[in-house]
Amino acid sequence: MSAPFVEFVGIEKAFFGVPILRGISFDLPAGGALGLVGENGAGKSTLMNIFGGNLAPDRGHMRLAGREYTPATPRDAERNGVAFIHQELNLFPNLSIGENLFLTRFPSQRGTSLIDYSRLNELTVKLLEEVGLAALPGQSVETLSTGERQLVEIAKALSTDARVIIFDEPTTSLSRSETERLFALIARLRPRGIAFIYISHTLADVFQLCQQIVVLRDGAVVGDGPAHSFTESKLISLMVGREINRLFPERNPTSRLAEPLLQVRGLSCCGKLQDISLTIHRGEIVGLAGLMGAGRSELARSIFGLDPRTSGEVILNDRRLKPLNPRAAIRNGAAFLTENRGSEGLCLQLSVADNLSLACLPRHSRPVLKRLNFETLRAAVERIRAVVRVDSKASNEQPVRTLSGGNQQKIVLGKWLLNEPRVLLLDEPTRGIDVGAKSEIYRLILDLAAKGNGILLISSEIEELIGLCDRILVLSRGRIVREFARDQFHREEILRAALGSAAPA
Repeated sequence: MSAPFVEFVGIEKAFFGVPILRGISFDLPAGGALGLVGENGAGKSTLMNIFGGNLAPDRGHMRLAGREYTPATPRDAERNGVAFIHQELNLFPNLSIGENLFLTRFPSQRGTSLIDYSRLNELTVKLLEEVGLAALPGQSVETLSTGERQLVEIAKALSTDARVIIFDEPTTSLSRSETERLFALIARLRPRGIAFIYISHTLADVFQLCQQIVVLRDGAVVGDGPAHSFTESKLISLMVGREINRLFPERNPTSRLAEPLLQVRGLSCCGKLQDISLTIHRGEIVGLAGLMGAGRSELARSIFGLDPRTSGEVILNDRRLKPLNPRAAIRNGAAFLTENRGSEGLCLQLSVADNLSLACLPRHSRPVLKRLNFETLRAAVERIRAVVRVDSKASNEQPVRTLSGGNQQKIVLGKWLLNEPRVLLLDEPTRGIDVGAKSEIYRLILDLAAKGNGILLISSEIEELIGLCDRILVLSRGRIVREFARDQFHREEILRAALGSAAPA
């Protein structure tokens, strides 16, 4: 066994008297890759914030390369060779790659405070070659794909001589090829002694990348060992504290003779969508598959009226939307759950109750006085909290930003359910949440369909679409190229269609 390079010994942390971490202990050798898994709220982020210098432990200690490690600030962590690459990448899109890499430590011209751009470009070229990114030092970050920006973050970590790199859900916005590229880079860096802590809900990625896995539940280590000693079902059982034998419950497919709730005819949008037509019937879940950039999110946004259309029409509940805008869509029974819950779906600084009530305020206003009926609004909030199963320990006054990702996603969905929509456009409804929260979101989706709602479900996980949908439409380069009925579902064929290898429908 290699000597420990990173060590956590009895780490404890509580907030307002509530224990969050309960005696966390594990270690990682130099050059190792450790998968840190657990449900949202298990304590992963708190532990890494302690390691990254954002928080101090109440008890316990850490060692790095055999020495006591007590970072007081993130800058202390950086000086000790610890780099944290967050899910939301910490880059300035309007600045160049080189400027982002050396933002706090620009090389200066000798004897002056002026930036030495020649030296900056020279250093940047070396780092980009190291991570395998074919880009120019002066290229703006906003011109890069998400996967390329991820490589810039790694280059930034290497520029600080990082010895430990922490990844927090790095692949949620990456294509499969970008994910493989990232994993290949990590494999190249490990022989240099750089250790990796990899936080992810995508268990297949954890098994592919990591040699060691640590499982957290309720702030405690409930599993720690070589990756080969775990199976996916064992990991899930450890994470949630119970068996989830069937992640996708059985359901009876809806009849195609049911009334149509949503009809899209010849929709085109600014060169991103071309002549899209589809129908969703009462009680039907229609999946939308496709690669990143195929136009899936753009289609949902256009149907809801967020993005302008150049042609086509949208009919909701037998009413043609004109003008096509979010206000008209909501008024006619549509709801849109965005893939970006933090920036578009929630007001993070507001409370649980405020966020849940955002879309339904007109329903709870007194028409004469034009004032809110707080009594009926409070009752509605309590009812929908129970429906979507928001953590009972969270108060209605608690800021949403303090909740786990799974509970935040439930609040986004609950916000729309309070408005009693008939058609729901769900864009990546389970992205970045743990398996237990996923199971509950799946239950909600199936319950909504059983009650007669029509659902358009966008997901990057083909297994999720196969497990939930009645039909799957495949989008490629802004066009629907194939439709699969439930008895035709086959993962490889769906992927083949998304890649453009199947004949258009």
